[in-house]
Amino acid sequence: MTEIDQASQAKVEQIISALKHKPGALLPILHGVQDSLGYIPDTAISAIASALNQSRAEIHGVISFYHQFRTNPPGKHVIQICRAEACQSMGARELEAHVKQTLGVDFHQTTADREITLEAVYCLGNCACSPSVRVDDQILGRMTTDKFDQLTTQLKSQVLEVQ
Repeated sequence: MTEIDQASQAKVEQIISALKHKPGALLPILHGVQDSLGYIPDTAISAIASALNQSRAEIHGVISFYHQFRTNPPGKHVIQICRAEACQSMGARELEAHVKQTLGVDFHQTTADREITLEAVYCLGNCACSPSVRVDDQILGRMTTDKFDQLTTQLKSQVLEVQ
């Protein structure tokens, strides 16, 4: 169970209060919490369940159904690899294997140094420049294993300019 500080708990309560009366409030609340904290902590699940008169299992079921939600804090950077058909046809599977080996993690895991969280995504809308990855909020196309290695070096030095 991940503990959160009082300020984060207050933010969760604020998000719940603002959205709980809207029809279909669960997804907007979950997005709001994750946008604010970077993930959905266990204490937020309890608070959401209570506010919406649902069980923790129901809330957790929705969180686990949608792959974009996470229940653990992400690393400093989040790298998403597109797994849609266009990217796969242009080498995304080979890229994915290289990335997993290079980082030493699988999807939905974070490197031991807490620098990078690896996630799968099923379309970045950059099909003409396949294979694509998103690093934090930046989409990078025509990614190769060499470019990925350059990318990780740049991330560690905080300069992001992959050609």
